[in-house]
Amino acid sequence: MVAFDFPRVTRPAAPRRMLRNSDGDTPVIEQPIRMVSVDTPEKAGYAGLPPVAQPKLDRCRARLTDGTFDPLIPPALREHLADRLTSDAAERHIAAGNRATAVFDALVERRLTRPDGGRRRAGIIPTGELIDRYGRLLAYAAPWFAGGGDPVPPRDHPDRRTFNLDLVATGWGAMFLIYPSIPHDADLRMLLEAAETAWDERRGMWAAFGEELLLAYEYRACVKLGTRDLGDPKLAVDNAFQRICVDVTTLDVAGPFDYFRVPPSRRLWIWKDDFARAREDLDLPA
Repeated sequence: MVAFDFPRVTRPAAPRRMLRNSDGDTPVIEQPIRMVSVDTPEKAGYAGLPPVAQPKLDRCRARLTDGTFDPLIPPALREHLADRLTSDAAERHIAAGNRATAVFDALVERRLTRPDGGRRRAGIIPTGELIDRYGRLLAYAAPWFAGGGDPVPPRDHPDRRTFNLDLVATGWGAMFLIYPSIPHDADLRMLLEAAETAWDERRGMWAAFGEELLLAYEYRACVKLGTRDLGDPKLAVDNAFQRICVDVTTLDVAGPFDYFRVPPSRRLWIWKDDFARAREDLDLPA
C-alpha cells in the first residue's frame, strides 16, 4: 500500500460548464473568478429581494438589542450594527449592489474596447490560495494589451489598473484585503491610497447611499445572525465573524469584533485558522 505523510490541499467539487477540449487532456471550462482585495455590495441573489432579506436584518437587529447575543458580541459592535440595520437597510444595500454591477459592466465595456473599436482580452492574475471554498479562482483582472498592435501603457498609467483597483477607487467596492492574497508592496500602496481617497471623499456607494450603508461583509454577517432558526447563538456568531481584522498601516490587531474602529480603507482580514501563520509572516505584535 502506498501512503505519503504530508498534507494535501483540496477543495470541494464545483459544477462547471464544459466549453470545449483543446486536446486530450486539456478541457476548457467556464470558471468564475472572485476578484481579490475588493468587496462590492450584495445583490438579491445572496439573501433574497428586499421583502425577503429585510426580515432577516430585522431579526438580527432585534437579537442585537434584546440580549440574545450578550455577551457574545461586545456592546460597541452591537450598537454599530444596530444603527445600520434600518427599516430600508436591505433595499439600500441591494440597490447599491445593482449599481456596483452596472459600474463594473461599464468599466469592462470601456476598458476592453480598443481605440479602433476592436475588443481586448482580459488578463487574469491568480493569487493567494488560488481557489476559494466556493470553487472560485482568486485573482486580479485587467485589460490585456499584449498582441494585436495594442500598445502597452506605462506601468503607472490608469489604463494598466486592475478592475479590482478601479472598483475600490470609484467607491463601489470596499477594500477587502484577505491574507495571504495581499498585493506586492507597490500595488498595495496604490490600493491603500485609492481606498483612503474613496473613503475620505465618500465616493460611489457612500455618496449614493450614505456612509451608514452596511458593507458587504457586514450585510452577510447580519443575514447569518438573522436567520429564522438561530439554533446555538454562539455558533451563529462564530459563523458570522470568522476573520480577524488588522490595521494594515499600524499592524494593530483589532480582532473579529473591533474591526469597525479601523477605517474601511485600512482593514486587513485574516481567517482565524491562518492567524498563527499570518502573525509570523506579517510580524504582527504578540
